[in-house]
Amino acid sequence: MQANQIPVFIRHVEQQLAVVPNEVRRLFHGRGQRWQGLEQLTCDWLEGQLIVNLFKAADDEFLEALKQGLSDLSRSEVWQQRQGQVILLQHRYADGTPSEVLLGELNPRPVVEELGLKYQLDIGRNQNFGLFLDMRLGREWVREHAKHTNVLNLFAYTCGFSVAAIAGGADQVVNVDMAKASLSKGRENHKLNEHNLNQVKFMGHDIFKSWGKIKKSGPYDLIIIDPPSFQKGSFALTKDYAKILRRLPDLLSEQGKVLACVNSPAVDCSFLIDGMAEAAPELTFVERLANPEEFADIDEQASLKCLVFKR
Repeated sequence: MQANQIPVFIRHVEQQLAVVPNEVRRLFHGRGQRWQGLEQLTCDWLEGQLIVNLFKAADDEFLEALKQGLSDLSRSEVWQQRQGQVILLQHRYADGTPSEVLLGELNPRPVVEELGLKYQLDIGRNQNFGLFLDMRLGREWVREHAKHTNVLNLFAYTCGFSVAAIAGGADQVVNVDMAKASLSKGRENHKLNEHNLNQVKFMGHDIFKSWGKIKKSGPYDLIIIDPPSFQKGSFALTKDYAKILRRLPDLLSEQGKVLACVNSPAVDCSFLIDGMAEAAPELTFVERLANPEEFADIDEQASLKCLVFKR
C-alpha cells in the first residue's frame, strides 16, 4: 500500500461519482490488482454514504493520506452535487471489522436501489452489508430469465436473487440458507418491493441435510448456486460443491437451467465446467456471465465466475 497513490484513488472516486446512476455502486476496486499500491482498498457508494474498506493493515503515512484525501473529497463539487453525507472507513482485516466514521452520522440500515429494486443493508456490524455488488449482472440475468419459473436459490443469504426472480415474474422461489437471520432480511427485502410472499419460501436449513425437503418443492426450472468459498463447519468449496452438482438432475425440470457461481481466486472456470461434466453430465455449459465493469480484474479467472448450464 503506497501513500503516494492516494491522489489516484481520490481522483478515480470523484470521476465515478460524477457518472454513476443514482443507486448503490462500487466506485473503486483495488482488489482487482489493476491499481498499483492500492490493491487492498475498495470504495462503495450507498446513495449518500461512502464506504471505504481496507483489507490489510496500513502504515500511519498511508492512513493519514487516505483520511486527508477523503476530507478533501467531502469538500468537492461532485460530493455536494451527489448530496454526500457520510464517509465510513472499515478495517476489514481486523477482528470485528472496526469502523471509523470520518464524516457525518452513519445510517447503519439504509434502503438502497439496484436496477429499480430495493434492498435493506446493514452497515458496520458484519463484514458484508447484505448485497454483493459484483453480482449485479447475475441478478439482472435471473430477472430476465425468471418469468413463469419455479426457482431454487441455494445459499440464499439475504435473497437478492429471489427478489430479482419475483420481479422478473417467477411463479415461486425457494430460498435455502442455514442462517435464519439472513433469510429474515431476505423477507424484508421482498416486503420492500411489495412482493407477494405467498410466492416465496424461506428454508432455514443445512442444504446437505435437507435434500428431501428441497425436492418436495420441485422440479425447478432455474437453480441458483452461490456459496461462500468457505464457511466453518458447513461448506468448503473444493470438497462440497460437487455434492450439490450431483443433486441437480433430480431437482431440475426437463428444460431446467442452472446459474452456478464461485468467487474464489483459487479456482477458475474449469472448476465448475469440469465438475459439472463429471457430476451431472446431463447438463451442458452455455456461457459465463460478464462481471460489472467496475469490478475489472487483472486476471478474469480470479474474479467472480457466474456460469450458466442447461439440461
